[in-house]
Amino acid sequence: MADELSKVFAALADPTRRDMVARLAVSDATVGQLAEPYDVSIQAVSKHLKVLEDAGLVTRTREAQTRPVHLEAEVFDLMTKWIEWYRRAAEERYQRLDVVLAEMNNAEMHDAVHRDESPTKKGKAS
Repeated sequence: MADELSKVFAALADPTRRDMVARLAVSDATVGQLAEPYDVSIQAVSKHLKVLEDAGLVTRTREAQTRPVHLEAEVFDLMTKWIEWYRRAAEERYQRLDVVLAEMNNAEMHDAVHRDESPTKKGKAS
């Protein structure tokens, strides 16, 4: 799993590839359509697509004369599970920290109440 994730995160590290993924999330596109907004060659876009393909993020199919690029959403499930595991672990740590801080706060309040009940104050009231 970690090796697959490494490929996915490495592929998404490039802003051009992230933009391509965002565009493919809306609809499939050809290499030419993906290349339109960039000031790079079709060959450069093809290299980006190869990285995304090797990471399992996209596939290319054949439809008549075109080869549309398709986003493979299942890969995001793998990423989501990985991220969610770490999010839950961090949340549990924060909850434990909240308990410790609440206990410390209660102890400080307890000590402050007992400091106000000093023997000299009790003696003056008697």
